[in-house]
Amino acid sequence: MSERRARGPLQRVQRRSRELREQVDALRAESAAATPGQREALRQRCIQLKKLVEENTSALHALKKADEPAPVGNYSQRKEEEEKLLLKLSQQLQKLLLALDRDNVTKRYAVDEKHQKGPHGEDGNEEEEESGDEESSEEEDSEEEEDEEKLLDDPNVKECVAVGNFDAQQEGDLTFEVPKKGEEGQEEREEHIEVVDETADGTEIKRRTDSHWSAVQAITEHDTVEVLTTIGAVPTGFRPSTLFQLLEKGDEFRASHYLQPELTPSQLAFKDLVWDSEKNTIRARATRVSQAVSLCSCKMIPVPGASVRVLSRHVRLCLFDSARVLSNIHTVRATWLPKNPQTWTFSPRVMGLLPSLLDGDCFVRSNSLSSDIGILFELGITYTCNSTGVRGELSCGWAFLKLFTSNGIPVPAKMYELLLSGGTPYERGVEVDPSISRRAGGGVFHQLMTLRKQPVLLVKLRSPSVQSRDSLNFLPETLIGSTSYIHLLAFYRQMLGDALLRDRTSTQSTDLICNPVLATFPQLMDQPDLMDALRSAWADRERTLKRTEKRDLEFLKSVFVLVYHDSVFPLLQSTFLPSYKWAEEEAEMSRWKAIHDFLRKSRENDGALQYLLSSETTHKAFDISELAYDFLGEVRKNPGESMD
Repeated sequence: MSERRARGPLQRVQRRSRELREQVDALRAESAAATPGQREALRQRCIQLKKLVEENTSALHALKKADEPAPVGNYSQRKEEEEKLLLKLSQQLQKLLLALDRDNVTKRYAVDEKHQKGPHGEDGNEEEEESGDEESSEEEDSEEEEDEEKLLDDPNVKECVAVGNFDAQQEGDLTFEVPKKGEEGQEEREEHIEVVDETADGTEIKRRTDSHWSAVQAITEHDTVEVLTTIGAVPTGFRPSTLFQLLEKGDEFRASHYLQPELTPSQLAFKDLVWDSEKNTIRARATRVSQAVSLCSCKMIPVPGASVRVLSRHVRLCLFDSARVLSNIHTVRATWLPKNPQTWTFSPRVMGLLPSLLDGDCFVRSNSLSSDIGILFELGITYTCNSTGVRGELSCGWAFLKLFTSNGIPVPAKMYELLLSGGTPYERGVEVDPSISRRAGGGVFHQLMTLRKQPVLLVKLRSPSVQSRDSLNFLPETLIGSTSYIHLLAFYRQMLGDALLRDRTSTQSTDLICNPVLATFPQLMDQPDLMDALRSAWADRERTLKRTEKRDLEFLKSVFVLVYHDSVFPLLQSTFLPSYKWAEEEAEMSRWKAIHDFLRKSRENDGALQYLLSSETTHKAFDISELAYDFLGEVRKNPGESMD
């Protein structure tokens, strides 16, 4: 049993992490005693090792408990601990890389040479000129240096920023000069640090503002963005993506979570699944918010500098009430032309195998009674730094479209041109690129021209079609997604109703339900290319149905199950399909080719059975979660209640 578990995906990632930790420790030890001539070779090793750590982190994020060949105790806790270890290694390598690339980092922080103790020539001469100063100050600064080393080696500390002027004392030190700020500047700094984030359950996430804690940045990416801003690679209004950070925390803001049924406050019944005995299916439920939103284009979006490589341009949207995220976070990728990267466009009415990730037509559903509810749009880019290889997610601006007036009347369905704000959705009065306003003249004409240069998002709000509205009313009360797969979600919800309300032996029964579709369909929500595969396979099959068959709901559901088994279900368990990785072109193309080839073979062989029984095909080790739907483990509790 132990040998079998050792071959599990999580164990392989853990083993790789231990190997990487040994390599990082060895590299740090070598760097501490390195000569100037060895710095470049060590720098290249550091970059390569950091890429390996990021690859292992991506592999960890892609893991699912269902992928394990045998049950793993405390799976989530072990995965979280592994993520902390990899994050620590990444931070250590980032700090080491900055030290090895001292000249570059010094320029980024705009060091003024007049504050350095002596002229800087070649490394050897510099050491000779500074040796006397080092000896004279070694005793008096020893305690301070020891404290700094303890702080930097602390696993809970990711990176440090200077809180006072510091002159380089020895090889590897950086000279920092803190800009002189008055009381007004200090208030602005503390106001920025005191920004409050709130999750969907209302929990506040505050950053400490005491003098010691403000010297330590809690998130490495924030420091990376500060460096990019300092060197002019991105405008000062760019921030680490707020919605991306929420997505990375877990499943709470993913569509797969919101697709599951929700319990009533008593937790004795389903809130959003009610049986309609007359129609022999779940009852259609209208909601307070039921809109179609089309992303049309984004204009005048600032382009990062040459030191930043953009991997993806996209818009993330969710329901928001100016304080809390009230729904899942849906992502739509934008397209652009190299000759005009400031304009982003989208592809509505996606057909065939074209990715729904590009579908600018979205649906929005909610039964929230909040008077301030609206749609939050966050424009973002996924990027890598050319010099360090650091990968991150930046917000290029955000906009908020309120869905009701102050009198509670729905806003009209029309085209909206939304001016983008900089900073985070919890900041106010921040421009995306303040340099545009500074270049404006005093005349009215210049002001109008400046306004035309401001970044904007064009969206169209409209009512869903009659056919879409009928399908939408079978969906959960709160959900955002692509209109291209509404009908697939409706099938899943109707099958949930059959299993939980009609076919269960007793309303008190909590037994596992043997149903591969119910057990695995939510995984498609986090892998949009597989959702596209199912959508394409169903469209091919639906074209062969007779008109009378299309009106028979029970028949349609049975055909849907067959299509599911012949398309995406084998792909979910296949070893030849690479793991889904966001904004990695090579992985995306490999997956698209594998999916396309499989669907073609499935059509040619009249199903997937031949593929499943082929000796040339390998699959992941079987796990009961592939077939068993555990609704107690999947249902959503009422937000105001506890499951205990």
